[in-house]
Amino acid sequence: MKIEAKGVDFSYREHPVLHGLDFAADAGDVVAVLGPNGVGKSTLFRCLLGFLQPQKGEILIGGRDIRTMTSVETARHIAYIPQTVSPVFNYTVQDTVLMGLTNQLGTFQSPKQKDVEKVLEVLESLGIAHLRYRGCEQISGGERQLTLLARALVQDAEVLVMDEPTANLDYGNSWRVMERVAALAGSGYTVIFSSHDPNQAFLHANQVLVVKDGRVLAAGPPGEVLSEEVLSELYNIRVLIRSVPYLGGEALVSLPGGPLP
Repeated sequence: MKIEAKGVDFSYREHPVLHGLDFAADAGDVVAVLGPNGVGKSTLFRCLLGFLQPQKGEILIGGRDIRTMTSVETARHIAYIPQTVSPVFNYTVQDTVLMGLTNQLGTFQSPKQKDVEKVLEVLESLGIAHLRYRGCEQISGGERQLTLLARALVQDAEVLVMDEPTANLDYGNSWRVMERVAALAGSGYTVIFSSHDPNQAFLHANQVLVVKDGRVLAAGPPGEVLSEEVLSELYNIRVLIRSVPYLGGEALVSLPGGPLP
């Protein structure tokens, strides 16, 4: 499913946030959205999800303007995975994932056995089926993030929007979550995630959107557009990019190189 932003402007009253922002993602794409705090990444995501309406421009999902869709229709096409947070209630993993079926059930309907089987299938695909009866307070941050991902997957949405999906995870769990994300793109999902780590773009994305001051600074394949100059301008420090041996091949990595001269 293709999702596009065309000439998107957005302001909070007198405070402009997005300025003529353009980008597009197709089925199978993993798009990393990079940028420092406060540049408009979260506002862009809220526009993509239909929570906010741009003052100018349009958001298209499968060629259709999102403003013409109901919230239920939008949920059938695009799912949101927030940052890992501590749960307020200790729902089981299975019950948490079942909540993702809200857009498919009637107002007074309860999940049926086929719905539970669907949830179990998704949990198995993410490697966490053994946790189905565990409370979300009793699992690790990485397992909780995979639970939120499973909840999004049962929506049967073709586009997944992830807001800093590994922000609160350790190194190992960050890797596990992003590997699952890359595998989903390989099966046809469109994945858009924000990150503060350029290395996640190098390792897990095939497209990158670099945002600074609400404008697109660079866009395209990470290895082509994430230059030392672009990253240094983005983060206001000197950034070095090096090629290193990786899994029998080569990979690019970014390294902080000190303050700008």
